[in-house]
Amino acid sequence: MKKSLIALAVLAAAGSASAQSSVTLFGVVDATLAFGRGSVSNKTQLTNSGYNSSRLGFRGVEDLGGGMSASFWLEAGLANDDGQGAGTNANNQATGAGAAVAGRQGLTFNRRSTVSLSGGWGEMRLGRDYSPQFWNLTVFDPFGTNGVGTTQTLNSIITGVTAVRASNSIGYFLPANIGGFYGQAQYYLGENNSGAATSSDGKGYGIRVGYAAGPLNVAGAFSRTKYAAGNVHQNNIGGQYDFGVAKLQAHLSRDKNGAVTGKGWLIGGLFPIGAGEIRAAYSRYRTDAVVTEPTAKKFALGYVHNLSKRTALYTTYARVSNSGGSASFLNGAGGAANTSSTGYDFGIRHAF
Repeated sequence: MKKSLIALAVLAAAGSASAQSSVTLFGVVDATLAFGRGSVSNKTQLTNSGYNSSRLGFRGVEDLGGGMSASFWLEAGLANDDGQGAGTNANNQATGAGAAVAGRQGLTFNRRSTVSLSGGWGEMRLGRDYSPQFWNLTVFDPFGTNGVGTTQTLNSIITGVTAVRASNSIGYFLPANIGGFYGQAQYYLGENNSGAATSSDGKGYGIRVGYAAGPLNVAGAFSRTKYAAGNVHQNNIGGQYDFGVAKLQAHLSRDKNGAVTGKGWLIGGLFPIGAGEIRAAYSRYRTDAVVTEPTAKKFALGYVHNLSKRTALYTTYARVSNSGGSASFLNGAGGAANTSSTGYDFGIRHAF
């Protein structure tokens, strides 16, 4: 009888725990037929992530009571066209032990791998995560920094390893519903031994503050990552306004890598039409590296047709024009500096 009572108590406790916890499997599989045309060579390929980044993830949350919760998020990028995993970076440095891992041995949770503690005071998040300075580029880009239409700022950006994500990060997010204001602060570590000239390499911080209410959403961000070869700064502002019949978006950035400065901007919009959406953008990025000031200008136009809430067909056309020694080409095409390149994406995206 005692053993039965103990077993019942264990089952009841397990049922109570499961009622307060949840784990979710999620992902995106996005296949893209991509064409690139350049002045020297063209390329045709079946690739991925033309509309949304392909991924496989696990996330979970546990209610701790009193308004507190603990959660985890493990998200791996994948190349569904050939089955490879995506690379990651151990310490926010481009060389040495922290250099990008190929990911071909299997999945790496390169997109996000965090554990969090949340409450009415906000959220504390530890692990690999998006850097605050990246958010404005992707949120206020009609193409969401995916595919051939991606803002030229991200394609040409000079800020290196932490431009999109940072490893070994300690992040804080403001709580929701504070008069429309939101914000994020992040500090990340390079994890080098002390005493060397490169001991601070890969160490940095970023801050983003924004306001979203009704149709308006605006935000600004700045960051700094230390390297002995020259510190990296990434600063930007962005915004959007939803008119109902169209959502207009724009962002402006100013970056610095040592003595080199980069300046970029985008203006574009999303235009709903029936079961789909037209996407359009014009973006530009200029590098003040030499007297010629290499500049790349891109026009992109696309259409997404939603077959359901989870499945969509899409197509995108983009053309980039180079000047001042710039050599930016689309979808793997090859070309000479100061020439143009054209790219096309045709794809299908399924989310689960």
